[in-house]
Amino acid sequence: MDKQTHFGFKTVDESEKAGKVAEVFHSVAKKYDVMNDLMSGGLHRVWKHFTLNTAGVKPGDKVLDIAGGTGDLSRGWVQRVGKTGEVWLTDINSSMLTVGRDRLLDEGIMLPVALADGEKLPFPDNYFNLVSVAFGLRNMTHKDAALKEMHRVLKPGGKLLVLEFSKVWKPLSPFYDLYSFKALPIMGKLVANDAESYQYLAESIRMHPDQETLKQMMLEAGFGKVDYHNLSAGVVALHKGYKF
Repeated sequence: MDKQTHFGFKTVDESEKAGKVAEVFHSVAKKYDVMNDLMSGGLHRVWKHFTLNTAGVKPGDKVLDIAGGTGDLSRGWVQRVGKTGEVWLTDINSSMLTVGRDRLLDEGIMLPVALADGEKLPFPDNYFNLVSVAFGLRNMTHKDAALKEMHRVLKPGGKLLVLEFSKVWKPLSPFYDLYSFKALPIMGKLVANDAESYQYLAESIRMHPDQETLKQMMLEAGFGKVDYHNLSAGVVALHKGYKF
């Protein structure tokens, strides 16, 4: 019998989870950016800006953007690594990747794009200076395996950035729950004609490890040092892991 895992609040076989997550993102891909702006009141742009600006990426660096979706971080990395650098936009979901690639091409940005599973990265050991994953880790079935893969492809001295929803400041929790479980599915229905996918996204945030648990998981995956910054009262956290 297959091992069990969670898909939002539901329990499913591990073998089914990737397919179910894929359905969600095939469904939301075309409206993903509009919904991000609506759901976060534009704050997702601030969180990504903070991630880009605190990364310490230099001209000539090699950067891997995992679950890069519609390309927000990849665009920022390209600007920072310059002509001598290398940025890979990857996602496990072909619909999201197509939207991201086309959007960047429309802006005149050409970069290598790969359909890639974060748990089995098709890249050599010790290759990248920086790996980033924004709002993608929580959808992966085996987060420990994915973190080990991210560690493997980083050069010694390299850095992993995980930008992800996290555990909100306790006094805000009741309001955040009300917003997540009532307002988000309604917005999803009205804008993307898909309430269920946004119900899943709200549930997946609650099932994701909190700040300290994720820090511990990154240390166990081999990172020599991990720290994190809470953004917007812990709605989101940026974890930084360093490979020694």
